[in-house]
Amino acid sequence: MKSCHELTDGEVVAIDGKTLRGSYNRATDQAAIHMVNAFATANGVCLGQSKVNSKTNEITEIPKLLELLDISGCLITIDAMGCQRKIAQKIINKNADYLLAVKGNQGKLDKAFDNYYRPSMLQKFDGDSYSSQEKSHGRLETRCALINTDLSVLGDLSYDWPELKTMGIMVSVRQEGKHADESDISVRYYISSKALTAKELHDATRSHWLIESMHWQLDV
Repeated sequence: MKSCHELTDGEVVAIDGKTLRGSYNRATDQAAIHMVNAFATANGVCLGQSKVNSKTNEITEIPKLLELLDISGCLITIDAMGCQRKIAQKIINKNADYLLAVKGNQGKLDKAFDNYYRPSMLQKFDGDSYSSQEKSHGRLETRCALINTDLSVLGDLSYDWPELKTMGIMVSVRQEGKHADESDISVRYYISSKALTAKELHDATRSHWLIESMHWQLDV
């Protein structure tokens, strides 16, 4: 039997929070239970969980969970809530790499991405790119990954994040007819300490959402 470390070595480990459905008890005034989970996406294995108590939040609980795990060699994916310098440093200290989603909670970083990205990049891009298409229930979804390793576009912000090597952009376009409306296009930004290829970014961001299958089981 392989050890937990052998099962996860080098793979994507998704970390995400989940409020357990039905855990709020009105009669006893018990607050809903919120857990932070670490999920090995390739094997579908929960590596660890940590309960978020009422006086803390995911940002303070994620480093505690990371401390309990052997994540050496793994790529740790976390949504925008976990895009924090201390969390990134904790992952590096554990001999792993991070892939963090960037949103408004990191305002300057988010704005730097906005200033860099142009929709025209989807037609002509100097860096590494990768795209895929998937059709399901009459809907066509195109996913395009763009990689930039020239961090000078971030200015001094690039020095704020430990061992930062890659800016990643994921663009998803969903079409139900012949044309895609603006509302059917989503653009997501990422930073990573790993020198990712565009395909690796594409696959890792898709793998991250496999943790939703675990969330469904927790609800059941």
